[in-house]
Amino acid sequence: MSANRIDVAVLGATGVVGQRFVRRLAAHPQFRLVQIAASERSVGKRYDEACAWRLDGEPYGGYGAQTLLPCTPTAVTARVVFSALDTGPAQELEPLFAAASAIVFSNAAAFRMAEDVPLLVPEVNPEHLELLSVQRARRGWSGGIITNPNCTSTVLVMALKPLDVVFGIEAVHMVSMQAISGAGYPGVSALDILGNIIPHIRGEESKVELETVKLLGALRGGAVIPTHAVVSAACHRVPVQEGHTLSVSVRLKGAPTPVAVAKALVEWTPEPQQLKLHSAPQRVLVLHTEEDRPQPRVDVERDTGMSVHIGRIRPCSLFGIKMTVLGHNTERGAAGGSLLNAELAAHKGLLR
Repeated sequence: MSANRIDVAVLGATGVVGQRFVRRLAAHPQFRLVQIAASERSVGKRYDEACAWRLDGEPYGGYGAQTLLPCTPTAVTARVVFSALDTGPAQELEPLFAAASAIVFSNAAAFRMAEDVPLLVPEVNPEHLELLSVQRARRGWSGGIITNPNCTSTVLVMALKPLDVVFGIEAVHMVSMQAISGAGYPGVSALDILGNIIPHIRGEESKVELETVKLLGALRGGAVIPTHAVVSAACHRVPVQEGHTLSVSVRLKGAPTPVAVAKALVEWTPEPQQLKLHSAPQRVLVLHTEEDRPQPRVDVERDTGMSVHIGRIRPCSLFGIKMTVLGHNTERGAAGGSLLNAELAAHKGLLR
């Protein structure tokens, strides 16, 4: 590991996403986890006293004896902060950190759609990091807030981006089958989800539709111009532990064949892969030719959950192309995605 690692903190460390931040940071070559913080009921306790560890690997990432701090910029002094806070607390607390010179990498929805806040997937829209300077000038902050999208939006746009670059996207219809881990812990009652499908996840469909057009939008004159593509989403909770599966139909300019679409996906080598950032998988899109893949149980943990899997690329009588897309909602769609955002920001000199 580098001797010049950057000191970082995690807010909301006792939750499932917070635990994933801690586990990833425990062995990170670029970042050094020095502070962990949680809600008022956990402040002052040891991490292993306040938190029921839900992940495999070393319990508490080796930080079990560390004392939990309050989620305030007077207590948490690291200048790089990973936020696993819920939307309500994030709305209140993240601006306090940004005003106190911290760069906040937020997994919360609170500021995703703010016009001066980068909504970032490094493979999809790395240039949107330029909004940080706009944000600082407009809000008078010396730090800032950088967000990652909703987990479903993340998986979707990673499959769409190379198709938009090569062909241009006109319309998208997506039906999701989302893992129960996306509801947090304890999440959905077993009596509600076992042997069942719940065809409603509060706020999810609007998040996917709004975030996707921002993520695929162009940065012009210090603002994001949303893509003109029409996006329709239908979201379902299913009895799967990890991994969101999406059935995606897309209308592309020029009506390319499934073979041409597969070629565009295979040949896509975005910026994080070119830079070999630590959390970036060598191949971000994994294409499957088997007729029954991808599957969450078989594929989702590959590359520590950071790759996206695509299969069943075939003609669609309504839109032209349809395919199945799978991604890890709590790694690529949450903690791992946020860490990759920070690695890209560090490469661009924004964390100095």
